[in-house]
Amino acid sequence: MITFPEIEEGTGPILMLNLLKFKDRKLYFEKYIPAFYEVMKGLGIHEAKISLTGDVLANIVVSEGESWEAIVLVEYPNAAAFKTMAISERYQTLAEPLRLASVEDVKLIMTRKIEN
Repeated sequence: MITFPEIEEGTGPILMLNLLKFKDRKLYFEKYIPAFYEVMKGLGIHEAKISLTGDVLANIVVSEGESWEAIVLVEYPNAAAFKTMAISERYQTLAEPLRLASVEDVKLIMTRKIEN
């Protein structure tokens, strides 16, 4: 379940940190990711992009029984773009079934770059 915190609009890009544990890794990268980009294109959110993907080498500080296999960092132009995507019928019919089929567990953490 996705909850949407109250976030001030117009404050710039956000980064979504996805912690992933797979049912089917190949399905996630070969089918879900292209479907995600297709949804974003269809919604006119061209600025969204995957900034980083990485394999987890070790789960160092995690809760008991928790383990992650990969991370994906997705940049959105703003929080509203993420919410638009997540609640869109297009995402729910095209991409979400692939995500549900490919991911056993996920945590999504909304972040913003710290400007020093």
